Amino acid sequence: LEVEGTLWDKLIRHEPPESLRPRPPVVTVLGHVDHGKTTLLDAIRQANVVGDEYGGITQHISAYQVERDGRKITFLDTPGHEAFTAMRARGAQVTDLAVLVVAADDGLMPQTREAIDHARAADVPILVALNKMDKPTAQPDRVKQQLADLNLTVEEWGGDVICVPVSALQNQGIEELLESILVLTEMAELRSNPDRPVVGTVIEGQLDRQRGPTATLLVQGGTLRVGDALLVGAISGRVRAMLDHRGEPVSEAPPAMPVLVMGLSEVPKAGDIFRQVESEREARALAEDAAERQRLALDRPTSAPGIVSLEDIFSRLQAGEVQELNLVLKADVQGSMEPIVNSIERLGSEDQEVRILHQGVGRITESDIMLASASNAIVVGFHVDVDEAARRTASQEGVEIRLYNIIYKLVEDVDKALRGMLE
Repeated sequence: LEVEGTLWDKLIRHEPPESLRPRPPVVTVLGHVDHGKTTLLDAIRQANVVGDEYGGITQHISAYQVERDGRKITFLDTPGHEAFTAMRARGAQVTDLAVLVVAADDGLMPQTREAIDHARAADVPILVALNKMDKPTAQPDRVKQQLADLNLTVEEWGGDVICVPVSALQNQGIEELLESILVLTEMAELRSNPDRPVVGTVIEGQLDRQRGPTATLLVQGGTLRVGDALLVGAISGRVRAMLDHRGEPVSEAPPAMPVLVMGLSEVPKAGDIFRQVESEREARALAEDAAERQRLALDRPTSAPGIVSLEDIFSRLQAGEVQELNLVLKADVQGSMEPIVNSIERLGSEDQEVRILHQGVGRITESDIMLASASNAIVVGFHVDVDEAARRTASQEGVEIRLYNIIYKLVEDVDKALRGMLE
C-alpha cells in the first residue's frame, strides 16, 4: 500500500543523473469556490497571451503553461480538492506546489481549511494568494491571523509561508505571484529525463462529439510525440493528434507539458498513469490483458477492495510497517471536536503517533473519504451521519468509517488500536 514518493521522485530515482534536465514546476490552484480562483487563473493566462489570441480560447482545458522570463510554469485547475486528492489516491501526485487562493475580505472558509489539509496530507508546499485586495473591506491581517492559527505563518510574521497580495480583477500582483512561484520551485531543482520512454498522468478525460475520446495528459518522463503508441490501464491507443492549451497542434510534449491527445480507444480517468509501448499492437494486447484481469477481480466475491481497518493498522503498527495512525475526524459541533482532538493527541508514543489529517464539523462527505483513501486513514465520526456518495466511495475505495456517540468510547478504540488490544 505504501507509495514511496511521487511519480516524479520514482522517475528520477532510476535515471542516471547526467540524463536529467530541468523541467517546469507543476502548480495546482486550490481554494474556496467564491474566492476568485477562476478569475485568478484567467488573469494569469491573459498576462501571457498576445493581443486577440485570448478570444480564441474556447475550449476549457484544465491544465496550461505560462512563460515568465523564458521559464515555464504549468498550472492545473482542479475542480476542487476532492479531484486533487482523487488523483493522489490513484498514485498520481503530480503537483510541486499548491497555490491557496483566499479572499482578503472573506477570510478562511471551511473549504479553504479542507484544501489546506489536503495539500498538507500530500506533503505539498503551500503558497498563499491573498485575492480581492482591491476591495475596501479587505482585511489582510485578519486572514494572516487565521492562517497562523492553522500553523501557516506568513513570512512577514516570521514564518516561512509566502503570501502574495493580488487582485485578479484589477490584474494586480500577478507578476509577483509568478515570480514567487519560480523562486519557491527553483530551490527544489525540479528535473526529469526527456529521453526515456514516455510516462505520465491523465489530468482529465472527455468524450468529444467530433473527436471521440480525448484526454489531457501531463508528461512526466520522456517526450511524447505524435504517432506514439500508449497504454493507460485497460485502454490503448496511438497519438493521432496533440493540441497545446491554446488549441494549437504540437508535434511533441516534453516533461511537465500538458497536452490534449486524440487517438485513445476509450476515455481514461483522471489520475490514471499512461506509458509508451513499442507498437499499437502491443498496446492493444496489454490493454486486453489488463481488462481481463479487471474482469476476474470483479467476479471474485470480496467484502471490499483492500479495506484498511483499525485492526489492519494495528497489526501493521505491531509489525513496525507503519509508524502512525492517520485519522479524518468529523463531529456534529465544534464543542465536541476540541475534547476529542485533545484526548487523541495525548495518545500515541515516540514511535507510534496519531495524526489527524483533517477535522471538520458536519456529516461525512466524499471529500473525507478520498482524503482517507489517499492517506491510508480511518474516517471517524462523532454524532454525525454519512452521506450516500461517501458510503459508495468508501466501499469502492476500501475505507473504514467508524461512528461514535460517546467520546470516551472513540478515544478508547483509538488507544486500543495503538496498543493492539482492539478485538
